[in-house]
Amino acid sequence: MTTTAITTKPIDPDPVFLNKDTLNSLLTFESLISHLQNSLACPSTLSLSSPLRQTFPITPTSTSLLLMPSWSSSPSLPYIGVKLVTHNPTNSSLNISAVHASYVLFNSLTGQTLAFMDGTELTLWRTSCVSALASKFLSRANSEVLVMVGSGSLAPYLIKAHLTARPSLKKVIIWNRTVEKAKDLAEKLRSERELAGVYFESSGNLEEVVKFGDIVSCATNSEAVLVKGEDLKIGAHLDLVGSFKESMKECDDEAIKIGRVFVDCENALAESGELVGAFERGVISTEDICGTLVDLLKREKVGRRSDKEVTVFKSVGSAVVDILGAQLVYETHLNYKGLKI
Repeated sequence: MTTTAITTKPIDPDPVFLNKDTLNSLLTFESLISHLQNSLACPSTLSLSSPLRQTFPITPTSTSLLLMPSWSSSPSLPYIGVKLVTHNPTNSSLNISAVHASYVLFNSLTGQTLAFMDGTELTLWRTSCVSALASKFLSRANSEVLVMVGSGSLAPYLIKAHLTARPSLKKVIIWNRTVEKAKDLAEKLRSERELAGVYFESSGNLEEVVKFGDIVSCATNSEAVLVKGEDLKIGAHLDLVGSFKESMKECDDEAIKIGRVFVDCENALAESGELVGAFERGVISTEDICGTLVDLLKREKVGRRSDKEVTVFKSVGSAVVDILGAQLVYETHLNYKGLKI
């Protein structure tokens, strides 16, 4: 998405609040995947500053507070954005999401507050679209079966994003520790008109269904191995989304060892439980990481090289994709109102 320089005159005198429903009306998986693909490889994105996120445990509760700022003074990206996130893995017992967030967008040239957004919804969209964008480079073009590991709030977004990136997908198998949750999600997606033509099913046997996955996407809070490398089929693509701290992991060392591993950003090397553990145990080294998503987008690194190799994409999330996602939401909102940047 191309933008022009913003003036110091406020576009709108009052900040706008963009809630979940509004975000869903402004975004499509096609538009966000395309925006990220174009923006992450654009020179103006290099002007973004994005410090490592800060994480604060809120003792004695199980909740953590995360702060994720990013900013740019480039005329083509005149924004400051901050995401405030809470994470509580015990929320599943209450049948509510583990992650909640709010996002605030400012004009970096004037300091004006532009928008408040549902950060939880923004995170679901940008996380799923990052995985789907990586899949365009790393999964087989003729992939037909997607295995979704986990059926939480992120799962339907990941499924729809992967289906967008790989229209060849014809079957989705959903697994969850609580089998009923996987079954419920499969039934819900089966009823959605825009997903007609895709077969959805649920399973309680993860080891068995992983063997069928051309793409295996994981979005859990697991601190124990779920996907084993020995179960991955030849040519599979493993998408790891859940872990963002050293104690968390969704696959074993074998999956990391046999796969060509790419990451969403350098932070993954220090925050991903799967990678940190593999480094410590000498399974692989940081030099064995094949590249980042930006490397793939800029064609500086080669993604999938054959139909037989296993690829792995590990994302931990970054404030850069947050602010790019917020940019698309805000500027689409302005366009709908007849305003221009």
